[in-house]
Amino acid sequence: MGVSGSGKSTLAAYLAERLHCPLLEGDMFHTPASIAKMQSGHPLDDADRWPWLDRLGAALGDAALGARTEQSGLAVAACSALKRSYRERLSATSAVPLSFVLLDTMPAEIARRLAARSGHYMPASLLDSQLATLERPAADENALILDASRTPDALATEVLAWLGITTPLQEQRRG
Repeated sequence: MGVSGSGKSTLAAYLAERLHCPLLEGDMFHTPASIAKMQSGHPLDDADRWPWLDRLGAALGDAALGARTEQSGLAVAACSALKRSYRERLSATSAVPLSFVLLDTMPAEIARRLAARSGHYMPASLLDSQLATLERPAADENALILDASRTPDALATEVLAWLGITTPLQEQRRG
């Protein structure tokens, strides 16, 4: 989870590959109207987000419950989940236990990444609205906050350790 440009999709892909489990990209669950709204420089509001979160949460639950993987019952999703209420909605609609990882770094670094990114509908002009919306996870949430300036490999290793998951690659490194 995190604002646009924080590295959610990159980390999610690393984790899904290491875990040999399904990957869901939250951006794929937006309606064309929501994408057009963001492309035109207008932030989504809660009325736009609730159905999106419901679709993603249901798909995440289906993917985790249907997964036949080395780490059975797992799926990874990249999703902004900026507010606690959004994380609660994802948890409720997924019907499976969820863990969240916030990728956090300095706004100037995120702005630099967004300026260098091409082919994405989310304009850099919406960064301020995302930062204003972001509610960092509270101590009572099942969430880990990581510095998004670290390498995806280092981030994935820390996430797996936090989750208590050992992958075959980690076992080889120990042996």
